[in-house]
Amino acid sequence: MQRRAFLHHGGTAALATSLVSSLPPKDGNAVEPTQETPVTPATVSLGIMGMQRGLALAKEFLKLPGVSIRYACDPDRKRAEAGVEAIRESSPQVEAIGDFQKMLDDPSVDAIVCAAPNHWHGPATILACQAGKHVYVEKPCSHNPAEGEWMTRAAEKFNRCVQVGTQRRSSLGIQEAMQKLHSGVIGKVYYSQARYFASRGSIGSQSPSEPPPELDYPQWLGPAPAQPFRTNVVHYNWHWFWDFGNGELGNNGIHMLDLARWGLQSTSPIRVISSGGRYAFEDDQQTPDTQIVSFEFADGKQILYEGLSCSPHSESAFVSFHGTDGSMDLDEGGSYRIYNRRNQKIEEAKATGQGMQEHLANFLDAVRSNDPKRLNQPIREGHLSTLLCHLGNIAQRTGRILRFDPQSQQILEDPKQQSLWERPYADGWRDRLAT
Repeated sequence: MQRRAFLHHGGTAALATSLVSSLPPKDGNAVEPTQETPVTPATVSLGIMGMQRGLALAKEFLKLPGVSIRYACDPDRKRAEAGVEAIRESSPQVEAIGDFQKMLDDPSVDAIVCAAPNHWHGPATILACQAGKHVYVEKPCSHNPAEGEWMTRAAEKFNRCVQVGTQRRSSLGIQEAMQKLHSGVIGKVYYSQARYFASRGSIGSQSPSEPPPELDYPQWLGPAPAQPFRTNVVHYNWHWFWDFGNGELGNNGIHMLDLARWGLQSTSPIRVISSGGRYAFEDDQQTPDTQIVSFEFADGKQILYEGLSCSPHSESAFVSFHGTDGSMDLDEGGSYRIYNRRNQKIEEAKATGQGMQEHLANFLDAVRSNDPKRLNQPIREGHLSTLLCHLGNIAQRTGRILRFDPQSQQILEDPKQQSLWERPYADGWRDRLAT
C-alpha cells in the first residue's frame, strides 16, 4: 500500500516508545498487535508555518517516529533558513520557503502546522483544509469568532483532522484531574477561577519605517489590512495589536479558560463582563495589560479570569474549581490538590507534564487514521474555548456587558459588539475563507 493510501486508511501512533497495530488484511479480519513485533508508523510529511513557535514544534514532532518536515515557512528569509539549519540533520529534505501556498500545492505534504501570528491561524487552516491537508493550529485557534466558525465548517466539510494547540488536553495528570472532577470528587462543580501573571516590559513607541530586506512584509500581513511596518510590532509584539493578535487573554488566557470550561463541562456563556485596561506603561500597545473577565453560563456556572501581563506575583493556582463538597487546585504541569469543605487537603498528585508530546502524538494518530474523532482537542472544542477569549475582548473593547445566545451563537442586542464578530480583510480574502 502506498504511503498516502496508508495515511488515509489506517495505522495508529503514539509516543516514540509506542507500538502501532497492523492494517487489517484484505479479507477484513483484524490482525492482533503483538508486544514482540513493533510496527514502524507510516511517515507523516509536515509543512511548518511560522518559524518561532513553529521551530519549537518542529523539534518536538521530530522526537516522534514517522515524521518528516518538508517545509520551513516564514516570510522572514533569515528565520526560514535558520529553521532549516536547526532541523536539517533530522529531516534532510526540509526546504525554506516564504509563501505557504507552496505547501498547499505539494501533494506530498500531509499536514500543515500553523504557528504563524494569530491573524493567519484561521485563513491558513481553512485554505489547508480546502487543499486536502490536515492541520495542527496553535492557540488561539482563530483571530475572531467568525473565523472559528468557518474553520469548524471547513474541517467538517473536508473531513480533515484539525487539532488546536491547547496541549494540556493531552496531559495525563490533567486528564486524571478532569475525570475526578466529572465523577463528583468535589460534588457539583459550579465555579472556576483562571489566572495568568507575567512580567512583560514596555514595547515603546515607534514610527513607521521600511521593513528589513529579509522580510516579505506584504506576505507577513497576508489577510490583514495593509498598514505600515513598525519594528515594535514584528516579530513578537503583534500579540498586543488588535489587527494581528488577541492580547494576553488570547495569548495565554486561552490555556486557563480551556481547562476551566472543560472542568465545568460548559459550552458558551450567556453573559460576559470585562474590566481593566493599560496601566503599567505608556507605549504603542493596544490590548489590556490588566484584565478581569467574568463568564456566566445558563446552567448557573461561572468562570472568573484574572490576567496581569506586567505583574508576576501570584500565590494562587493556575486554575481552581469549586463545588458543593470541596475544591481542586490545578497547576499548569498537571499537579492537582483536592480539598474538602473544611479546606483540608485530602488528595494530591504530582506533575506529569503539560502534555506536549502526547498532544502531537495524538494528532499524528488521527492523521494516520484519517479520523478527526481521535483528536483530543478538535477544532469544534478549540473554537468554543477560544470564543471565550473573543467575547471577553469584545466586552472589554466596547466597555459594555455582553449578552450571548449559546444556541444561535450570536451576540444579542448590541450592533457595535456584533460588528467585532468579524474583522476587516485585505482585498479578496474574505471570499476565500467564508466557506
